[in-house]
Amino acid sequence: MRKPPLYKSMFLSLSLALSLVTSLVSATSAVAAPPVATLNALDKITARVSKLEAEINKPVTFGSLEITVKHCESTPPEEAPETKAFLEVRDTKVKDGNPLIFSGWMFASSPALSAVEHPVYDVWVISCTAIAPGISSGNAPISPVP
Repeated sequence: MRKPPLYKSMFLSLSLALSLVTSLVSATSAVAAPPVATLNALDKITARVSKLEAEINKPVTFGSLEITVKHCESTPPEEAPETKAFLEVRDTKVKDGNPLIFSGWMFASSPALSAVEHPVYDVWVISCTAIAPGISSGNAPISPVP
């Protein structure tokens, strides 16, 4: 029995290594997908509650508020359920002074622990989820909560 030429075995080894590296990179990128924070926002005037989906460091708007999620995480399933997020909330209607009305951590289990102080709007954290790589969640779709 003849041995295959050396270049054929090298080609097979190289293609196998390339496919292995490609699968590892795709698996790593799936794990490293940025989380998306799901928030609820209440307009106290109309009593309308809306669900917001905000990617990390991408501001979303609700009424005159601009909400930026800086960090968001949830505990693993084997631990007690808890979702926490670091938010910055600005009121775009503030002309003089500081438009930043809230900067801090919010916890889904205790929304009143650190609440947004605003006469018209309330915002609270619901959950954090990872999005699939290469899929954008869009520009914070707003959907009414049933």
